[in-house]
Amino acid sequence: MPLQPPQDPMIIEAIKHSQAMQRAKRLGMTRRGFLGAVGLGAGALTLAACAPTTAAKAALTPATDVSATEKTLVWDNWPSYMDEDDEGNYPTLVAFQQQSGITVTYNVAVDDNNTYYAKVKDQLALGQDIGTDTVCLTDWMVARLVRLGYIQTLDHAKIPNISNLSSAFANPDFDKGRQLSLPWQGGFAGICWNTEKVPNGLKSISDLWSPDLKGRVGVLSEMRDTMGLIMLSQGVDITGSWGDNEYGKAVDAFTEQVSNGQVRNIKGNQYLNDLQNEDTFAAICWSGDITSLNATAGNKWQFAIPDSGGTLWNDTFVVPMGSKHKANAEAVMNYYYEPEVAAELAAWVNYISPVDGAKEAMDAIDPDLASNQLIFPDADTLSTVHIFRTLTPTEETNYDAQFQKILLGS
Repeated sequence: MPLQPPQDPMIIEAIKHSQAMQRAKRLGMTRRGFLGAVGLGAGALTLAACAPTTAAKAALTPATDVSATEKTLVWDNWPSYMDEDDEGNYPTLVAFQQQSGITVTYNVAVDDNNTYYAKVKDQLALGQDIGTDTVCLTDWMVARLVRLGYIQTLDHAKIPNISNLSSAFANPDFDKGRQLSLPWQGGFAGICWNTEKVPNGLKSISDLWSPDLKGRVGVLSEMRDTMGLIMLSQGVDITGSWGDNEYGKAVDAFTEQVSNGQVRNIKGNQYLNDLQNEDTFAAICWSGDITSLNATAGNKWQFAIPDSGGTLWNDTFVVPMGSKHKANAEAVMNYYYEPEVAAELAAWVNYISPVDGAKEAMDAIDPDLASNQLIFPDADTLSTVHIFRTLTPTEETNYDAQFQKILLGS
């Protein structure tokens, strides 16, 4: 049966308003903006990325859940990752609190996966309360937490809307069947260009290395995206059983383009400033950012998934072992998996919704947004993107070190 469009005029108005709000605000500091803004040196990043290489001495025990008597929830998330009104309130979250009776403390507390982990890793290792009941971290970091046994198992009976989880995100290699995690929002890494400066467009990673773009190319400081795209361009299945040789070949190719001056900048979300001021004409980039850049700065940039494929990432709910409010966290997860709520959120954040039915809910409000493949990708689009496989602790340390060495030399 087709999903019925939302009828509540408050929901309809909220979705319309959220579109205007996101255009005005998201470019200033997007969800990924902090990756380039935190100012960490390469050594600090590498140190933070080094997860323990030995297993915990004993399995951790989940904290006793007191959700039945304590109707509270603390939630840590990234910047600009929630719908917001003119007064700075979060309409969907306000509605959740009214419906559930659960008081939510929503903290914009995640500035970077590595720095966040560095702050809480000691408490996580002991199974202690880290000060939040749920947090949304990127899938590769979630894979680390799962591997180390730091995450509580979810009760799917308390998340009936998990049935709306898109099959594309249902079985990551680190959590088959989503027993320990649930996607919040996601996005693609691909290529983009200034249509005025590059009128013929780009189709491949190799197009970035054209002499016409020498010194005008930006790439991301997120290793899995930049290296993932280069590896894909070399014919590597980044979801599969590749190893040191394949990664080393991509490192050599990337090093060459940096050392010869083809690549001008290696940054986090600050690459948007370079595109806007025309310091760069093309870049390896994140999908949601280009939607916002066009909405706020002239609609002259185009995003594409390279012909060899793009990368796909998700930021993902987890409940740490020390959380005493798991059922309350499951309630908020269930709420955001209602298609109408997911549509309202997607209209603001402009990243990929993992919720089946959100597209149909959006279609009744804004067909243009509903047809945007960067927000509601269809099966054909999803078939062109790939998830960078989960690394072993040794690989993670080794590959990060090689990548940071290039950044230091740039």
